Amino acid sequence: MSAIYSTEETLRRDLARYSGWIAQLGFAPGTSGNLSARLDRYRLLVTPTGMSKRFLKPEDMVVVGLDGQLLAGDRNATSELSMHLAIYRLREDVHAVIHSHPPIATAFACSGRGLDDRLCQEAIMTLGSVPLALYATTGTDEVAASLTPFIPGHDAILLENHGSVTCGASVLEAFLRTETLEHLAQVTLACHQLGSPRRLSATEVAQLQHARMKYAANAAAVDDHQLCMPG
Repeated sequence: MSAIYSTEETLRRDLARYSGWIAQLGFAPGTSGNLSARLDRYRLLVTPTGMSKRFLKPEDMVVVGLDGQLLAGDRNATSELSMHLAIYRLREDVHAVIHSHPPIATAFACSGRGLDDRLCQEAIMTLGSVPLALYATTGTDEVAASLTPFIPGHDAILLENHGSVTCGASVLEAFLRTETLEHLAQVTLACHQLGSPRRLSATEVAQLQHARMKYAANAAAVDDHQLCMPG
């Protein structure tokens, strides 16, 4: 399937909209969290550093190259740009990345635990297992290095003692994965508090993974058909 890029105006609005949503949900307190989206093969649109996600406007976003160089904008890009760049370099299918701090998911990350208990059908269908990347100092290239082993096979990753990062084919998809990640963390916590988690069997997981791949293939076929339609 050919890559489809949204217009810069649309992406600026999307980044502002979903920045506000993650702040409203309590996933980006203070000035924490950052979002990005592909403009084209060579450029990204990124949230600026040092600003509350609650109040970002479309015009606040900055443009950077895949080498991290600032290309346009009145502010500096997020200090955690390196994790975004690492994901885009390794995943051509990814067009948006969200780094945030959803409270329960972050608590799992701070407890040294990933989210791979195989409890929820929905989570397996939409996220798969969520691994834990080893601790790295925020704002350094160490974060990208800790993520690198997990990027090719995962759409959501926990960062030890830090937060989470999700990615998708659009800003909306990355946001929905962040939302689902926190829901999975809440369910997992409740199951362990109840003391009786009922994990899905290997056969059940395999069936769900097959259904997930079939769904993705059908969605890709629809996209390709739409690309070939006249007009």
